[in-house]
Amino acid sequence: MGRRKPTSVLIFHIVCLLCDTILCLPTSKVLEYDVDGGRDLDIFDINEEAGLNLVEGDIVLDERQVRNSIIGDEYRWPKTIPYYMEDDLEINAKGVILKAFEQYRLKTCIDFKPWTGESNYISIFKGGGCFSSVGNRRVGKQRLSIGSNCDRIATIEHEFLHALGFWHEQSRSDRDDYVTIMWDRISEGREHNFNTYNDTTSSSLGVPYDYGSMMHYSKNAFRNGTEPTIVTKIPAFSDVIGQRMEFSDSDLLKLSRLYNCTKASTFLDSCDFERENICGMIQGPGDQADWIRVTQAAGGPSTDYSNMGKCSGSGYFMHFSTGTGNVGDTAMLESRLLYPKRGYQCLQFFYYNSGSPDDTLSIWVREYDKANPNGTLHLIKTIDGAPQELWQLHHVSLNVTTKFRVVFQGTKKGSGPSAGGLSLDDINLSETTCPEFVWRVKNFSHVMDNTPSDMAIYSPPFTSKEGYTFQMSLYPSGKAGYTGELSAYAHLVARVGDTGQKWPCPWKQMTMMLMDQNPHIQKRMSNQRSVTTDPNRTLDSGAFFWDDPRKVGYEVTDTDGTKYSRGPGLGTPVYLTHLRAKSRDFIKGGDAIFLLTMEDVSHLTVTQPLPSTTVLPSTSTLPATATTMFPITTVPTGACTNVECQNDGVCVLDKEKAACRCVVGDDWWYYGDRCQFKGSSKDKTTLALASSFSVLGAMLIITIVSVICVKKKYNKPSNDTGITMANMSATAKP
Repeated sequence: MGRRKPTSVLIFHIVCLLCDTILCLPTSKVLEYDVDGGRDLDIFDINEEAGLNLVEGDIVLDERQVRNSIIGDEYRWPKTIPYYMEDDLEINAKGVILKAFEQYRLKTCIDFKPWTGESNYISIFKGGGCFSSVGNRRVGKQRLSIGSNCDRIATIEHEFLHALGFWHEQSRSDRDDYVTIMWDRISEGREHNFNTYNDTTSSSLGVPYDYGSMMHYSKNAFRNGTEPTIVTKIPAFSDVIGQRMEFSDSDLLKLSRLYNCTKASTFLDSCDFERENICGMIQGPGDQADWIRVTQAAGGPSTDYSNMGKCSGSGYFMHFSTGTGNVGDTAMLESRLLYPKRGYQCLQFFYYNSGSPDDTLSIWVREYDKANPNGTLHLIKTIDGAPQELWQLHHVSLNVTTKFRVVFQGTKKGSGPSAGGLSLDDINLSETTCPEFVWRVKNFSHVMDNTPSDMAIYSPPFTSKEGYTFQMSLYPSGKAGYTGELSAYAHLVARVGDTGQKWPCPWKQMTMMLMDQNPHIQKRMSNQRSVTTDPNRTLDSGAFFWDDPRKVGYEVTDTDGTKYSRGPGLGTPVYLTHLRAKSRDFIKGGDAIFLLTMEDVSHLTVTQPLPSTTVLPSTSTLPATATTMFPITTVPTGACTNVECQNDGVCVLDKEKAACRCVVGDDWWYYGDRCQFKGSSKDKTTLALASSFSVLGAMLIITIVSVICVKKKYNKPSNDTGITMANMSATAKP
């Protein structure tokens, strides 16, 4: 009998087959580095390590602000918020900030624009941690810090929610109805972080308490040991609180109510076909067949993709049968009329082909203008290929600038028998850029449960528009020492004969997103991390980290026998916990979907242009932990011509007169009509002591002079006076 293979080897082979990936490798050959030191640090952990003791862990109060009410229009920003990204921000952080802005645009009516001289704006800088003020403080330049390890999209969204006017969820007045604060487990001196606000300070806007809010503390916030400081009264939510993935539905609802939102800035349409009106879509003119709303189709699929057949009385999708009819028959399904603003869109949908290998799905747009009031059709993309027994995710980029409809045209092209047809579900359209690449990991729950720790699976290599090739490594059971985690890293790769790339690779941001497969794009809470290729970063050997993988990497063999070189990886061992990965719709139909992109962010290395009418003060002298805000107001170009503000002071218009506003720090300040003098807490103390001694000396001199004068007066002959003085002297003796 032959020798049996070890169980670990069998598991290794099984996982490789299940993953539908390139290659599985143990980490012994892999050079991978952690962006966060291998730790899953929450916002409050980062700020604690930075030595910050802020209100509720990440809230800044300026010298004029006590915990006064955030209720009221005066604390709201306009719906389009001016921002300025300071030069000290990390390039990766700048890229993620822009991604966070895109999520605000997609899911809310809040937009952001570069600062062009508005009197109030948000200045984003790299401070000692992650922190913000609450609401629009109307101080001119309002600072928001995205420091080291703060460059996660949810962290940035969290800090901007503070700036928009939100406190933490667990500071609500009804907090104690939903969680129990374990006061004896809180680190000494941090108890104030668990204060609550009454209804005059913070409004819940009529939204129920939200365990899933990205504004909620985690269960271990500010703990002094190993036990949680926050215990949920419904135990199932113990590991839900503190999520840092994306906005929850309640976060979005509260923001919409606070800012009176009626529609999101870049969202256009979403349809899961659950309603009979099929989202206002229509059957197109001039076709020979129709798309039919069904719950299952002959030949497949047997369920929709939205609910996967789990919900009775629901689970609809649109189907065009190619089992009947003639070759060349078409069915056209058109969206409702749409009105673009940006000039570029991303169409996303799930597609199931159970028909003939020759059947096709074509994506058109019907554009309307004055010259063509009935619309003109433009072909965008045709999808063909052999049928597969699964719902496939597709992205199609559009560039429409006028009123339009999206048209799905199914065409029967196969002359032979067809058992099924073409099906559509979960259509989403937004004015965003499409992700470049899709990596689908089949049977993902099984992969997570059965892959040995410290063993990676790899995505296919993907090549970006600039000609750089990269791939994602994923540790389904975590790297060594990280049980119960997903670990994820991005690598550059190069093949023999690759030319035209610049090495080291300069400023490309790679984003690895585990897609929440909720049918509606605005309700998704996807998990993502981004890393950026800094051409100046080096390895321990002195070689450049992002140099040609053929120089700094190692050779691997693809499943088809071809070889390529994989460079070192950058990422995190704490990408997402298994518990969260198994929640929501991260795994659907057994599969996980990763959306991967590589974007050029070299433009973010350039200083953001300043408004021509406003002078931005240098902040190089400000300490990283400075929390004092100072106003900057746009002034007419000539108003400050003859006013020179020293020491980085700013000329502003105050009651129609030019005046200097001086820079202020934690324990120092400039003053004077030109900010020409500097004071500090030490100077203030010295001055106070000197003043005290001066006053004491003056009082002593006055007392001595008074005593001498009194003695001279009463030394004159006077019986009454002598008797009085004698009596007084007698009573004064012990």
